[in-house]
Amino acid sequence: MGADTFAPDVNGAASFTSRLAAGLVERGHEVHIEAPAFSRKHGRFIEEHEGANLIVHRVYSWRWFPHDWLRFVLPWRSQAHAARILDEVKPDVVHIQSHIVIGRGLARQATTRGIRVIATNHFMPENLIQHTLLPKFLRKTAIRIAWNDAAKTYHLCEAITTPTRKGAEFLEAATDLTGVHAISCGINSSEYTPSFAKKTENRILFVGRVTGEKHIDVLIRAVARLDPSLEAKLEIVGGGDLMNHLKKLASDLGVADRTTFTGYVSEEELKAAYTNATVFAIPSIAELQSIATMEAMSSGLPVVAANAMALPHLVHSGENGYLFEPENVDDLAQKLTTVLTASDDELTRMKRNSLKLIAPHDIQRTLTTFERLYRGEAVTDPVTEVSLDEQAS
Repeated sequence: MGADTFAPDVNGAASFTSRLAAGLVERGHEVHIEAPAFSRKHGRFIEEHEGANLIVHRVYSWRWFPHDWLRFVLPWRSQAHAARILDEVKPDVVHIQSHIVIGRGLARQATTRGIRVIATNHFMPENLIQHTLLPKFLRKTAIRIAWNDAAKTYHLCEAITTPTRKGAEFLEAATDLTGVHAISCGINSSEYTPSFAKKTENRILFVGRVTGEKHIDVLIRAVARLDPSLEAKLEIVGGGDLMNHLKKLASDLGVADRTTFTGYVSEEELKAAYTNATVFAIPSIAELQSIATMEAMSSGLPVVAANAMALPHLVHSGENGYLFEPENVDDLAQKLTTVLTASDDELTRMKRNSLKLIAPHDIQRTLTTFERLYRGEAVTDPVTEVSLDEQAS
């Protein structure tokens, strides 16, 4: 597997790569990962991720300072690294998680060696562009060039996947690609603990990178407009470049005493935050799936999400939460109020619906589908976007 971002990075692509690799190891496969070194120390290491020992080839990387944690491999060295690792490992298949640097090198070198290449797209240039130094008037052109560049690498691949049907349609529309598979990142819901105890407080939770693409400012402004009698508390779990800016915003809006910025937390602390929350809120408008939302649903939380990209495939308005008009602070505040003032019976109904709607995203289905792609077999995309009525029938 080739990944331009991998643990200890905290993001959806890195989490998916770890979970997929660990699941494949548990099924008896030998998995090697090429990823940027997160320090000056590089080479081949045995690392534990998701409870499995993975063979990780850490290649020398540089820090991208416009971003708070991103490191990158020099593009003109990516093929040399790939050639060396492929000749050492001699894999049956290569699975790239990004086309940008490491994935590009692996795809090209694997193709010359006759090795099957599978790609998963987690890329949204609209998210990445804000961390460049490009002036705004050039960004639309840069995004178009970025998608054209992605297509060049993806054309080398035998199969291309992305986490949702909406994401697949978006990728096909942005490029000249066809036949993109929609395969959920998958989740092991049994690792999360729903709580059906009677609500004692109103706690709103956000989990994710604290950066501009997540539109966390919209959530803070919405919380500031809630009825004070609700005594709603906001917990923001994650780190990022906008931490100080958003802390100041919370202070300016008078909700600093009700807003907690935890920074990065341990896996146990994260799961406890889900269990203890009343509602999960995600104002992001460019999610290809949102692992955090899947984790929240696995924890039995109702979700209030922006009606954008892939989030409507997870959040069914009125069933396991509500969708709000993207960037509409008043609409978000209204939808949060609806959940926070719901009766215990209504909250329980939404919680149980979240658990039902996340069930088709079981990680074992994802692993089986990728195994078939690795073997070169034809696959039928797993059906994950199923309404409660369809499940009942």
